[in-house]
Amino acid sequence: MNELKERLRADLTDAMRSRDQVRLRTLRMALTAITNEEVAGSAVHELSDEDVLKVLTREAKKRREAAEAFEAAGRADQAEAERAEGEVLAGYLPAQLSDEELAAMVAEAVEETGATEQRQMGDVMKALMPKVAGRADGKRVSAAVRERLGA
Repeated sequence: MNELKERLRADLTDAMRSRDQVRLRTLRMALTAITNEEVAGSAVHELSDEDVLKVLTREAKKRREAAEAFEAAGRADQAEAERAEGEVLAGYLPAQLSDEELAAMVAEAVEETGATEQRQMGDVMKALMPKVAGRADGKRVSAAVRERLGA
């Protein structure tokens, strides 16, 4: 079994013992999402730590988007609950890239691909996304690439 999934399970047990309801429901949700991913498709397979990170990143993004939707609908209590779950998930994700680090990686990818105009953005994104995996939101990366290519 991979390390990250094992850590999630151990933390779930700790959350049960300490009766931390936010952490408990968040970790249960995360482990359920991982299990669903493992049994999806034609054959059951165990996810690598990298795949588990992708699932956790996706779940954290869902929490951010749900918090924004609840906030827009005037449901501050629900928005706060979603943010709290997002913070729990953030503890398992790699540290986010700073704007300077992202800009440097974008510059490197643009140079690597030889892109000079906006319509070559796809090539830059294809080269860049594996390098930033889990450390920057795709929306943020595409905005940085778009800015670098001058659109």
